[in-house]
Amino acid sequence: MTGSYPIETKNKVRQLPEKAHYDHASVHRILDAGLVAEVGFVQDGAAIVVPMIYGRRNDTIFLHGARKARVIRLLEQNEEACVNVTLVDGLVLARSAFHSSMRYRSATIFGSLKLIESTEEKLHAMRVISDHTMPGRWDELREPLSREIKMTGVIALDITTASAKTSAKMPEDEEEDYSSPIWAGVLPMTASFSTLIDDDRLSAGIKPSDVVRSLEGRTL
Repeated sequence: MTGSYPIETKNKVRQLPEKAHYDHASVHRILDAGLVAEVGFVQDGAAIVVPMIYGRRNDTIFLHGARKARVIRLLEQNEEACVNVTLVDGLVLARSAFHSSMRYRSATIFGSLKLIESTEEKLHAMRVISDHTMPGRWDELREPLSREIKMTGVIALDITTASAKTSAKMPEDEEEDYSSPIWAGVLPMTASFSTLIDDDRLSAGIKPSDVVRSLEGRTL
């Protein structure tokens, strides 16, 4: 998807604006790399933030939870919400605490909310979320039971505006500190999946599929 999100008061990056991106591609790339969204909304006049799993299709984010869960009921009562996804890529170790920081990718989106009610729409959203977290796994599994579908709550957030902020630089110290006898640089951080562990009740002879094997070592 090409184009950019409108820059408004709520999504404009004011701190280090040179690190901001408002184009769809930058925002979507970060959303597609993350696994957990921090969802912010208002309950009784107070700010609430809840971590949720999600999936994206075009400019819609699907948020997953139990249908009777408090967060689904509260989101249903809100007209809009704010969602943030952040990935940390390393520590920036400068020659002073002030200039020490992190390498990161962060996307903040704002949008209107809608509870998904119909079975067809809910199954579509559930598949989007599954394909986001476990690509290809949905087609290997049995069909969801009707009671499982009813017990699942899905909220659709249609993105109205958003911003991304990224940092991948080396330390930027005070000029007089560069002669300091203190090591400086970057300690990279990589988030990745490890090695599969068999379920204790796995039947003898069953091996992971190629789809599941492909998830081993996957990086975010």
